[in-house]
Amino acid sequence: MNAAEPLVRPFRPDQDMDAVLDIWVRASEQAHAFVPPGFWRARLTEMRDRYLPLAEVRVAIWPDVAGFAAVVEDHLAALFVDPERQGRGLGRLLVEDARQGRAELSLSVYESNTAARAFYERLGFVPQCRIRDGLTGRPEWTMLWRRGDRPCRDNPASGSANGGRRATKGVSAGRWSE
Repeated sequence: MNAAEPLVRPFRPDQDMDAVLDIWVRASEQAHAFVPPGFWRARLTEMRDRYLPLAEVRVAIWPDVAGFAAVVEDHLAALFVDPERQGRGLGRLLVEDARQGRAELSLSVYESNTAARAFYERLGFVPQCRIRDGLTGRPEWTMLWRRGDRPCRDNPASGSANGGRRATKGVSAGRWSE
């Protein structure tokens, strides 16, 4: 592999934890301006001690930790890329990696985070239902990707497949904020 190409590898807590937490806070603050200042920083310990250990975490390396994805069962609980390196294909690379070996993958994304919602729709995720996040009180969409699905244009909420009528599997992870 060319040294300039990003790669995805398993998270190494002893080496990657500080970088992952830094990316999580900075990207959360950037993408979620509608959440009060300090909200994400106040949850660093919980992220480190509770959520990351529950998940299969993989990091994008380019040339150091540039982003991460955390998956619990078939739920993409977190996807964050260093704000300075967004728009370079790292998020797509992490989603493609998370899809490996799975027939479907769900996620939750804040309704106000229109850039992330559009990104996920471009990758074939389909809005399923709109709910209120218990942690922030903000509306969010549950979205689902299924292997082999092809988007169509009959969903008035997104222009995506099947009118958003498919149900998702239950999710056992807490709210991580996409």
